[in-house]
Amino acid sequence: EELLVEAGGNLAQPGGSLRHSCAAPGSSFSSIDMSWVRQAPGKGLEWVSGNNSGGMTTYYAGSVKGRFTISRDNAKGRLYLQMDSLKTQDTAVYYCTTAMGIYWGQGTQVIVVS
Repeated sequence: EELLVEAGGNLAQPGGSLRHSCAAPGSSFSSIDMSWVRQAPGKGLEWVSGNNSGGMTTYYAGSVKGRFTISRDNAKGRLYLQMDSLKTQDTAVYYCTTAMGIYWGQGTQVIVVS
C-alpha cells in the first residue's frame, strides 16, 4: 500500500524556521502534483502551497508567500516544505497530500510561540 509519511520539527519561535518532509513510497510520485495544507484547531483546512509533478511550477497562499518554499525530489520520492520567518499565525497541523486528495500524510503539529 502506498502511504505518505511526514517528518519534521514541531516547535519554533516567531522568526524561526522549520522544514517538513513527506515520503511517498512507490514509483508514481514523479507523475503526481502535490500540495501542503494546514488546519488550526477548530478551523477548516487551509491550502498552503503546491507544485506540479516536475516541481517547476509552484503556488503559494498569500499568507505564506515569500516565507515558505515548496520543493520535491522525485528520484527520492520526497516532498518538502521549508518554513521561514514563522509567525504565531502559522500554528496548525500540516499535511502533505496529492493534489486530488487521494493520499494524505498523517499530519504534523507546528507550534509557533514567543
